[in-house]
Amino acid sequence: MDPEVVSNFLSEQREAAPEDLQPSFLTIEDYWDRKLWHQLTDVLEEYFHDPASASQRLPLFRSFILSFAEKINQLNFVSLGLLAASQCSDDHERLIFLTHLTEKVDKPSSQDAYVYALVAASEVKLRLQDLEGARKDLNKAESILDTFDSVETEVHATFYRTNASFYQAKLDFAAYYRNALLYLACIDLKTLTPQDSQTRAYDLSVAALISDSIYNFGELLLHPILNSLTNTEHAWLRELLFAFNRGDLAAYNVLENNLLKCSLLEEHKTFLWQKISLSALTEAVFRRPPHDRAMTFATISQETHVQPQEIEILIMKALSLGLLRGSIDQVAEIARINWVQPKVLDMKQIDNMRLRLKDWDSSVNQLGHWIEGVGKDVWAA
Repeated sequence: MDPEVVSNFLSEQREAAPEDLQPSFLTIEDYWDRKLWHQLTDVLEEYFHDPASASQRLPLFRSFILSFAEKINQLNFVSLGLLAASQCSDDHERLIFLTHLTEKVDKPSSQDAYVYALVAASEVKLRLQDLEGARKDLNKAESILDTFDSVETEVHATFYRTNASFYQAKLDFAAYYRNALLYLACIDLKTLTPQDSQTRAYDLSVAALISDSIYNFGELLLHPILNSLTNTEHAWLRELLFAFNRGDLAAYNVLENNLLKCSLLEEHKTFLWQKISLSALTEAVFRRPPHDRAMTFATISQETHVQPQEIEILIMKALSLGLLRGSIDQVAEIARINWVQPKVLDMKQIDNMRLRLKDWDSSVNQLGHWIEGVGKDVWAA
């Protein structure tokens, strides 16, 4: 590119920029003239991240940055492109811009940048309701990511965020839940606004509750994102999750009226009752010591508030989901359980386990004293 043309263009942009940003253009022109591409990239990224630069991002990208695109880090090039794309007039123009950007970095040496741009394009397709096109791009991005030994965290974060949005649009709650948690694992939560944190915590909580394959909320219950719901209008949702985790039917009955506040939860009200019943069953088994897990149907009915004629179906459901392991004696109406799925414990459950350990310790001591008492002659010999 002709140095005089570049100099004139940057002079025009400097005059159009806010006064406090104008010195940046002198630095930009200096680095460009000296071919200090790394330093030039850094100052451009800093400039593009300034909200006051919004109106100049597209002209700078199209008329300046593209002229030396091959000379800078391609991941940084895409990052600048994404910041420029935010200033497109609508998503249709933005998709055209990102499609060209994706094609430009589709080279063997810059596959990480290609994935970054491809996922950004798929995110726009999602907003345009082109779910099929978005899924195609995401599948291609995933297949490339699987070949990398390592990649920048930002690339993974963008992929998981967009993948989660796709599954949320498809109402695939389990897949959304997994990808949303993976996204949160890739970012610093401090970068999220309080509103973003609350929205993600709310969506994750709803997905966990109404998914027919998620019965263990441990990862979410331990995640700091859930604390963003505390002291908000959605605080009841956090309490509901903990009630499900400990199989607390009384707490569920208290919180049940809040389901009206969320259409998805209200639509799945019957399923939620079945789910809390399963949780109550696993909790009832967990509270018992391993040698006392042969439970009559009547006992299970009392513990879970499920009708006696539905107890066998409830146990079979728990067995099929892998929540319990054991057998059913249909004639005697007894369930013999030998294993219960591990889960995160709250303080009350931990205290119950402490008491059980004390009982076990006491039983061991009693057995020891009994053996010592009846075996004196043996020990003496």
